[in-house]
Amino acid sequence: MSLPTLLQGRLSLPLIGSPMFIISQPELVIAQCRAGIVGAFPSLNARPSGVLEQWLRRLTDTLTDADAPFAVNLIVHKTNGRLEEDLALCVQYRVPIVITSLGARQDVNDAVHGYGGIVLHDVINDVFARKAIEKGADGLIAVAAGAGGHAGTLSPMALVEEIRAWFDGPLALSGAIATGRSIAAARMMGADFAYMGSPFIATEEANADPGYKQMIVDSGAGDIVYSDAFTGVLGNYLRPSIVAAGMDPNKLPKAADMDFASVANDRKAWRDVWGAGQGIGAIHKIQPAAAFIAQLQAEYRAAIAAFGQA
Repeated sequence: MSLPTLLQGRLSLPLIGSPMFIISQPELVIAQCRAGIVGAFPSLNARPSGVLEQWLRRLTDTLTDADAPFAVNLIVHKTNGRLEEDLALCVQYRVPIVITSLGARQDVNDAVHGYGGIVLHDVINDVFARKAIEKGADGLIAVAAGAGGHAGTLSPMALVEEIRAWFDGPLALSGAIATGRSIAAARMMGADFAYMGSPFIATEEANADPGYKQMIVDSGAGDIVYSDAFTGVLGNYLRPSIVAAGMDPNKLPKAADMDFASVANDRKAWRDVWGAGQGIGAIHKIQPAAAFIAQLQAEYRAAIAAFGQA
């Protein structure tokens, strides 16, 4: 498997911290990068206009070559009116990794390649994966069943197998990954990296309501509801948060059309109804991100060693 130089030798663990709406902000990203994994945040988290430049300046001034690289997630869907502005700032600050979602665009890929950055595009099936590579993405994030937020429905084994039949470039796998053993399993299935989000909600640096963090600790796979009622895109959400918001998880309203401009401006869907993946049953406490990553490293090494002895 061919990996860009940027992703060789700078990671303590083959892991990308996935960008989570509202949750992922500079404090969490810096903690992740300093602990040796890629930290990422959605550009739409930086509000109002002007905050993104402040965040990028802080990250580029704080992180060094001794840290893992950071990533910015750009929503490239047509309803994101901030795309051009945010892309221009990514180019200006030479963001090492850009993660694109909800549509592959060659012009975005070309802009990032122009300064030497790399683009990873998230996909939920093989059709979208092929389109992303055709339009110039450097690598793929396979979002399988059980992932937090906007998730696919395919088994991770099926999705990775189909992509690896034709693509030998950088591949990350997302979907209910919450332990070092799961990271090792992703590697053994053929992925280069695991892509993990929900467990980091229960870290001290996460920009999440204390009740949200505790709900991650208290909940398991059976508490996850898969619905498109909140953003127009199918995703996984915590059942107790839906109930607390005054809705019946079994009788959710008809999905609205996808509109990320309104989602970004009115955060009620994400403030009151909380997303999470099916892997949260493995999360038992709130702790600093560095401590959690150290735990993952120990679990990963033990899993690899045990596999070698099998």
